[in-house]
Amino acid sequence: MCGIVGYIGKREAYPILIKGLHRLEYRGYDSAGIALIHEGNLKVYKAKGKVSELEQYAEQKDVSGTIGIAHTRWATHGEPTQHNAHPHYSQSEELAIIHNGIIENYSLLKEGLISEGYTFQSETDTEVLVQLIEFMKKSNGTDLSTAVQLALNQVVGAYAIAVLDRHNPDLIVAARKGSPLVIGIGEDEYFIGSDATPIIEYTNRVSYIGDEEIVTIERGAPLKIRTIGNIEKTPRFQKLEMTLNQLEKGGYPHFMLKEIFEQPHTLGDCMRGRVNVDADNITLAGFIDNRDKFLNARRIIITACGTSWHAAQIGMYAIEEYARIPVEVEYSSEFRYRKPVIHKDDIVIAISQSGETADTLAAVELAKKEGAFIFGICNVVGSSIPRNTHSGCYTHVGPEIGVASTKAFTAQVTVLTMLAILIGKEKGTISRDEYLTLIRELNLIPDKVGEILKKNDLIAQYAKTFTYAGNCIYLGRGYNFPVALEGALKLKEISYIHAEGYPAAEMKHGPIALISHEMPVIVIATQSDTYEKVTSNIQEIKARKGRIISVVTEGDKVVSELSDFSVAVPPTLPCLTPLLSVIPLQLLAYHIAVVKGCDVDQPRNLAKSVTVE
Repeated sequence: MCGIVGYIGKREAYPILIKGLHRLEYRGYDSAGIALIHEGNLKVYKAKGKVSELEQYAEQKDVSGTIGIAHTRWATHGEPTQHNAHPHYSQSEELAIIHNGIIENYSLLKEGLISEGYTFQSETDTEVLVQLIEFMKKSNGTDLSTAVQLALNQVVGAYAIAVLDRHNPDLIVAARKGSPLVIGIGEDEYFIGSDATPIIEYTNRVSYIGDEEIVTIERGAPLKIRTIGNIEKTPRFQKLEMTLNQLEKGGYPHFMLKEIFEQPHTLGDCMRGRVNVDADNITLAGFIDNRDKFLNARRIIITACGTSWHAAQIGMYAIEEYARIPVEVEYSSEFRYRKPVIHKDDIVIAISQSGETADTLAAVELAKKEGAFIFGICNVVGSSIPRNTHSGCYTHVGPEIGVASTKAFTAQVTVLTMLAILIGKEKGTISRDEYLTLIRELNLIPDKVGEILKKNDLIAQYAKTFTYAGNCIYLGRGYNFPVALEGALKLKEISYIHAEGYPAAEMKHGPIALISHEMPVIVIATQSDTYEKVTSNIQEIKARKGRIISVVTEGDKVVSELSDFSVAVPPTLPCLTPLLSVIPLQLLAYHIAVVKGCDVDQPRNLAKSVTVE
């Protein structure tokens, strides 16, 4: 959600900033802009639409300068227009700002600034912030860094900002609270990003800025960090794990398809060093270091949003089955506001691909205040959730660029499953033989995913038949019910077809009224204790002329014959079925969206990292 990139050094800034904006396009945006300082001039160029449109607009402009900031905006306050695009000038046009996040008290601040004679050119909360910084700078006679500090002490909300001052072409002041910001350190140069993707091409040495920290980035000088409360901090540096190759499509037409096909490897990476078949064990450092907390937990609460919430539902089934600990799964956005009852012997598991999901971070802070132990599951090293939880586990799937999550989902399910098995083994709620069977079958999952991916062309053919649909129903039971939810979400996200997931038995409690020859029904009917029940549900759909696409287990004769189309997946244990049954649903959504001509990697109105409420 929105993207920030900045540069100060010896090179021309414009090519670096534009390339950085392209790297950040996956986050979701509707306008883009850039600000540069050269020979005492602060130049701002911006455009509605894609980064390519900004490039066209700036084609005949002066884009010289070795210092600059740039932004992709996802509209919150004000429509996506050129006026509302970032960067925003201050009234004197001496300052320019880019901003991710939301200033909640912007209306009150704006009224005060208007009374001081300030006028506004946009509808945004961001312009209010740059005007406030200028007001603080002029009325107090301070430097830019102090003015930013004074202004942020007046602000309620979330922000990641970078500010330029026309009178100081050797300085960028940046700050963050609740929205990510990372500084890359090169040879006599600095890079700024809302994540590491625009930085990795130039350096792998970075510093993640903490909440309520202000960083002074000065040409030829070391980084200076202090809090908005004026406490000096020592910058902490770390090495990036990602590579530039991970940010390229690698010959695939879309990042989403590439990431679907990466899953045999990413699942292996997620399990590497954790699942040891030869030694017959699972090792999770976050569990080992906090073993007693897990074994003595009264209950586990899992909080997440979107796809991560679906992974959490599967985790709930696995933990309750194998560890026999009661589990509740909460939408982070609801959990944070509903005054939940949290005990000190509860464990709260927070799941987020980016590690920056605003609602999940707020849920973490709420649970911490109540004294619960917080365990994070995240993909991005150094992001906010790992820094704000007591312990946790990285999924290690590499950057996920496609907005519709695929490999992150299967990795989250894998981590939760490993955790469930490990707790069960340590508590003695599963037998040694069952533990060994689970380990050995889990180790086979990457290869089984690879077998399913060989059916990509078949699924692409099926997809052509269903692009007419305006609505779809997805059905599953047990471990496959959350997979139905996830399959429906994927279709909604990238093809704009309305789809809903239901427990198969609930179909007759309302949704069956929608069944007709124009309503495709996708049924996950792999072998399980409820297979016959799901088969009966399919008979009910067929009696009403519904069209069936089924996901079945290899060798299935009954459901596949009842279906108009079916995709078979290899057999596995019930708790591991979601790792296989979701793959055809990911591919189906992808191919339907492609046939419909949709922007698969950047679906409309969606953002990859939701850093505001």
